[in-house]
Amino acid sequence: MGNAREIAGLLIVLLVAVAPTRAFYLPGVAPRDFQLDDELQVKVNKLSSTKTQLPYDYYFLEYCKPLKIVNSAENLGEVLRGDRIENSVYAFKMGRDENCKVACRVKLNQEAAKNFKEKIDDEYRVNMILDNLPVAVPRQRTDASQATSYEHGFRVGLKSKDGKYYINNHLSFKVRYHKDQESEDARIVGFEVIPISVKHEYNDWDDKNPRLVTCNPNTKITPGSNNLQEVAADTHIVFSYDVTFQPSEIKWASRWDTYLLMNDDQIHWFSIINSLMIVLFLSGMVAMIMLRTLYKDIANYNQLDSQDEAQEETGWKLLHGDVFRPPVHSGLLCVYVGSGVQFFGMTLVTMIFALLGFLSPSNRGGLMTAMVLLWVFMGLFAGYASARLYKMFKGTDWKKITLKTAFMFPGIIFTIFFFLNALIWGEKSSGAVPFGTMFALVLLWFGISVPLVFAGSFLGYKKPAIEDPVKTNKIPRQIPEQAWYMQPLFSILVGGILPFGAVFIELFFILTSIWLNQFYYIFGFLFIVFLILLVTCAEITIVLCYFQLCSEDYHWWWRAYLTAGSSAIYLFAYSIFYFFTKLEITKVVSGILYFGYMLIGSYAFFVLTGTIGFYSCFWFVRKIYSSVKID
Repeated sequence: MGNAREIAGLLIVLLVAVAPTRAFYLPGVAPRDFQLDDELQVKVNKLSSTKTQLPYDYYFLEYCKPLKIVNSAENLGEVLRGDRIENSVYAFKMGRDENCKVACRVKLNQEAAKNFKEKIDDEYRVNMILDNLPVAVPRQRTDASQATSYEHGFRVGLKSKDGKYYINNHLSFKVRYHKDQESEDARIVGFEVIPISVKHEYNDWDDKNPRLVTCNPNTKITPGSNNLQEVAADTHIVFSYDVTFQPSEIKWASRWDTYLLMNDDQIHWFSIINSLMIVLFLSGMVAMIMLRTLYKDIANYNQLDSQDEAQEETGWKLLHGDVFRPPVHSGLLCVYVGSGVQFFGMTLVTMIFALLGFLSPSNRGGLMTAMVLLWVFMGLFAGYASARLYKMFKGTDWKKITLKTAFMFPGIIFTIFFFLNALIWGEKSSGAVPFGTMFALVLLWFGISVPLVFAGSFLGYKKPAIEDPVKTNKIPRQIPEQAWYMQPLFSILVGGILPFGAVFIELFFILTSIWLNQFYYIFGFLFIVFLILLVTCAEITIVLCYFQLCSEDYHWWWRAYLTAGSSAIYLFAYSIFYFFTKLEITKVVSGILYFGYMLIGSYAFFVLTGTIGFYSCFWFVRKIYSSVKID
């Protein structure tokens, strides 16, 4: 216990010392107050598309550029997400409505026109930010409710049935603000836009004082009341905008509700509750059956008086001399268990931070930053877990196991990630991780994670070895022929169904938030589902392990890990189903990216669930064999 407290204390000190405060910023603490005529600067973010999954810098297209493009400071998570936040030419005066403001006039060359057409074909959206609020496009719902829904970002343009491309070159902004009752200060609580395509007309163009025939400061452009601006080479396009300020009863603390309610909440809540009820019912049934059967077995075994009666008895007690025999490839099992402990620790602490509100969507990039940093620091527990298990298996070369723990799992993940990043870089996408960030990731891995894994291994190997509750025979017992349903492959595949069933409803919403550009925010439900996943993995592994031992098969070490870990196979299979039913990805590179990242996610899920199953079975086997009398 003393070492465990030392490890926890060291981890907290490291987190406080190194973690950037921006990654753990609690939204709602410091709202920004504006007064009349204060300047509001609109920032631009990446161009995003659900069809290609390849983000691009806003100025990749021939949009109006300020005299000097300034990049906003971005945390690690924003860079990994492909966010590129920069200043723009769009600026307002707080509380001052304006019509027909000209941003600039650009002439499209062949390359610029081609880029615009490609982005319109791929349904790219422009993302803008005002006071940390992303721009939203209001849409009238077609169902019976007739309520207003919102889309994240506005489309670059549209394509007509006759194959012509039109650009949204006029932006009609609406800024909602909540005014303080006791002062003249106001806080921005909404940022909306209606994109319009309009072919502006003018007589003599003057860059310093442009005047348009199609609109003036006293008129407002409305959708459908004008000629559309076609995208073509050697065409002049005038970009314009107007802004309207509207008071709102929405308070600053609730201003993100518009963005968080973009998807159908009722279906989400009903599905989650339904899934919880089914899984809890199944878990209760399994626990009740297991407890009754086990108590009966243990009572029967402890009532046996003679050696003859013991020899006639069959079942799991006969394996007491072999059940703790080290498995084949025991070192590799230690490595995977250690990696699973590291990933479990990262997941648990990340969810706790999210529950407390530190990682809300308003803290852009915070979730990704926290996950990377926590994974790095959890290396301490990875080394400790792998070393403790390795010493129990009577291993001697702990440094070799430590190296594998430090490099195997992250090495596989990093190799896939590096390959995918090369593909993104080849597409000239802003989603490609820059060299500096890649170097920082490697530095975190080699400079912090690896030393912490060695420190944890040193502490773990220094501890006394875990003693088995029964002695192991020198000669292995022969395993009788197993029934078809107790064969390893069938048993392992069956064991992964229930853990996957516990999460697949929530998985749909997680995939939707990642690949369909929506916000995920119900971390409370996610945490409940995570707890149910833990219980389900533990129970299904224990049940199947019990059946295996009753069949006099003592090779349970690896099977315990693989039984729960096989749920990752179903997760990846579901991602294939999701790809063909929900996504409209057409590019080969985009498909490779999707399956590459889902492969990383499935592999991490395998390590997580496998470790949960292993430790549950490990506890169960030690518990039952320490509860019976062994002569």
